[in-house]
Amino acid sequence: MTHPGEQHYPPGVTWDAPIARGTLPGLLADSVQKFGDRTAIEFRDQPISFNDLQARVDIIAAALMRAGYGRGSTIGIFLGNTPDHPVHFFGGLKAGARLVHLSPLDGEIALSHKLKDSGARVLVTSNLAALLPMALKFLDKGLLDRLIVCEDDDWGAVNNPQLPLPENPAFVTFRNFTAGVTPPAQWPEISPDDVALLQYTGGTTGLPKGAMLSHGNLTSAVSIYNMWGAPARAARNRVERVIGVLPLFHIYALTVILLSRLSLGDTISLHQRFDVTNVLNDIEKKKATVFPGVPTMWIAIAADPTLETRDLSSLASAASGGAPLPVEVARLFERKTGLKLKSGWGMTETCSSGTSHPPGGPDKPGSIGLALPGIELDIVAVDDSTKVLGVGETGEIRIKGPNVTRGYWNRESETAESFVGDHFLTGDVGYMDEDGFFYLVDRKKDLIISGGFNVYPQMIEQAIYEHPSVQEVIVIGVVDQYRGEAAKAFIKLRSGAAPFTIDELRAFLTGKLGKHELPAMVEFVDDLPRTAVGKLSRHALRGLQPTPIISQQQTASGGSRT
Repeated sequence: MTHPGEQHYPPGVTWDAPIARGTLPGLLADSVQKFGDRTAIEFRDQPISFNDLQARVDIIAAALMRAGYGRGSTIGIFLGNTPDHPVHFFGGLKAGARLVHLSPLDGEIALSHKLKDSGARVLVTSNLAALLPMALKFLDKGLLDRLIVCEDDDWGAVNNPQLPLPENPAFVTFRNFTAGVTPPAQWPEISPDDVALLQYTGGTTGLPKGAMLSHGNLTSAVSIYNMWGAPARAARNRVERVIGVLPLFHIYALTVILLSRLSLGDTISLHQRFDVTNVLNDIEKKKATVFPGVPTMWIAIAADPTLETRDLSSLASAASGGAPLPVEVARLFERKTGLKLKSGWGMTETCSSGTSHPPGGPDKPGSIGLALPGIELDIVAVDDSTKVLGVGETGEIRIKGPNVTRGYWNRESETAESFVGDHFLTGDVGYMDEDGFFYLVDRKKDLIISGGFNVYPQMIEQAIYEHPSVQEVIVIGVVDQYRGEAAKAFIKLRSGAAPFTIDELRAFLTGKLGKHELPAMVEFVDDLPRTAVGKLSRHALRGLQPTPIISQQQTASGGSRT
């Protein structure tokens, strides 16, 4: 059987069903035509209709074109979860530009690299105290020509610290930027083949690189997800209320929440941050029906002491993505709530779509599910990516489909290394069982996935090297029961330098790295392993674990052992 998993697909879903491929402004326009005054986004208890969202998108798109940031431009988006994100996301695309997401969770090193590499000279951000100071640093470093600043209280007053803008002609508020704008005589022609988004990822190793995601890639991923969920939605026959607490700058949330749900006419209940009580209230009191989360969220929810007393009867779909879901967490959640919690698999390079579990089973604990419609997955030998392996054999997962990137921005050699013909090499190692269900067992190289976010050892090492006591450092991923993985630093100190605590190291790195990048453990060693040509070797270091090579080991939770 060419697609063995198809036998377990939801009723009426076939692997070879036609997949819609278009543009993202077209996706929004279609939804506006169908759903008009229906609520697209609810934020701070205020509804934003599809018509209102389109009107705001048109205003910023026209303003960007007026300022010269249209076709051929790259626009950076440095925003959290507020309606400013979809307004500028769709607005920039309608103007003909390509976008680059900058994560507010990243540190200055990673963000500066992404700005320089993408070529973005204009950045959209917010006057929130959590965002504006970093954006101002980019201006000071000469990485930007223009900063467009949204004002958070435009969406209703809350207790979010906001900062005044300093006097600088390079700054402009959203209000002033869009003042007096009129629609252009003609909007730019956009093709499904145009690059819509440079979404940065480490792939499997090294510095973050921009996966070129076209309009066609992203709309295909939406079509695939929508096709997969169509039977279950038809059975419920209602407008879904979807909890949008995942960060919209992350590919998982962008595709499965923002793009997919807008295309279906659902209502996105947008949260600025994850809070267990607020999420449970959204389900219990506002009758949310769909909640896509990441494992760290489900761990926190499963541990909530009020969970078993909550009325979660409205919740029809609970899904986990972004990182492997511990089997015991899914079991605990089901035991407490009676709800199945399923996980899938995807990558930035695949617009997050890859595998999923059919709602009707079979139940396969630990599996990432079946290949979705239109997506080809197979397993190849780790040492020979042209050799396809059989059922139960472990190797590297390859993927092919209309959702898969055509490569990395300005990285021809890395693009070539990532493909065998038209199959993308994922760097994930796993196997397929006789029913077509896939399982992950390891990753091929160095990327750490901590709480659903990509963490790059080289970035952490660069920042640690700024510490005056450090001579050499290697960072690897270690098992973390809460985040899945966490970064651990192995440090050789300079002669005469004294060891420091993990808390002191984290304090030193704060601001240089994002919170999710900060090491959870540090270990001081007399020497670090090297390759035959003298390079520091992460691979060899992993091979030495768990054999101690330590003089002192400390964890972020306190304590040390020698």
